[in-house]
Amino acid sequence: MDLSEFTLVPGPTEDRLGERQFVDYRTERADMVKWLLTFGIEPQKANGYAESTVKNRIYRMDQFCRFVWDQEGQYTTAVTHDHADAWMQELAYAECSDTHRDLCQKAVRMLFKWRAHERGGEAWEPEISFSSNDGTTTPRDYLTLKERKLIREAALEYGSIPSYNNVSPTERREIKAYLAQRFEKPMEDVTARDWERANSWKIPSLVSVSLDAGLRPIEVERAVISWVDLANGILRIPIEDSSKNEDNWRVSLSKRSVGMLERWLDQRVTYDLYDGRDELWLTREANPYGSASLRRILHQLCEIAGIEYENRQMSWYTIRHSTGTYMTREEDLAAAQTQLRHKSPETTMKYDQTPVEDRQDALDRIG
Repeated sequence: MDLSEFTLVPGPTEDRLGERQFVDYRTERADMVKWLLTFGIEPQKANGYAESTVKNRIYRMDQFCRFVWDQEGQYTTAVTHDHADAWMQELAYAECSDTHRDLCQKAVRMLFKWRAHERGGEAWEPEISFSSNDGTTTPRDYLTLKERKLIREAALEYGSIPSYNNVSPTERREIKAYLAQRFEKPMEDVTARDWERANSWKIPSLVSVSLDAGLRPIEVERAVISWVDLANGILRIPIEDSSKNEDNWRVSLSKRSVGMLERWLDQRVTYDLYDGRDELWLTREANPYGSASLRRILHQLCEIAGIEYENRQMSWYTIRHSTGTYMTREEDLAAAQTQLRHKSPETTMKYDQTPVEDRQDALDRIG
């Protein structure tokens, strides 16, 4: 199993370990990660955690280990329940969010689950229980129907420029200067192809497909052209690329998204950036999109659309939660479960709530 994408020994930890301690710690972490990916959720069924989940949790496990070393005054992998409870006590007094505390606690639970199955230890039940407000029983912030429309329209405006033939010579020079800066090339080298490139269908297709399919950031990162089935208007996500590694998925797309994808695929083959690459969408630096870059795009779209986001949890998951909420309202939980690629209906039940605008309409009718 290739673990090259996992940070088994973060820099701060490597700095404080001797050579033999480093090898020992890295070996332990590698064994744990392999087990979590293969068996972590249900060991008896060989059902493991998603890579994105493990990547996030092992960083917090490393923080816990460093806390233990500070407590003991030496390196050790023999962490105990007392150590875990002591860290929870420290987190309780620390100036950090409930979400951070909750995620740290989940990470330590995961660590002891592995130790219980592979190292003869016991599962840990914390003395203090933390809970964030974004768990499976409470939906996170989501886009309203109006905001979904505004975001979709903002994607059409994102980075666009007027047609070459519809501007004056003065405006044309100004736009060429802008394109030269945007594409990092001399102004005299800007061509008609650069004008077309500036108005590409990459971002509109990415946003529209995400609005339809509720794509997780990791699924945007993994998306390849073979997923796209334009004839049937669906994404075919194979089991090896599914975020939860549970099943093959056939995800419905709107006619609008199919049209945008068709235009983008026609443009995509003309870009040198994609030569020899299968990824459906890449950044200007030829990297797959990640959570941070997608968040920046969404914030820029909100600014174009005039949507306030400073006091909201406006991440790419906001799009996903919106899709789940309104798919549940328009169809049912079963449809939302399939569209969002949830293995368990209980996971989808968090979207079974009445959207705020419906409740407002109800209040108006009640009087």
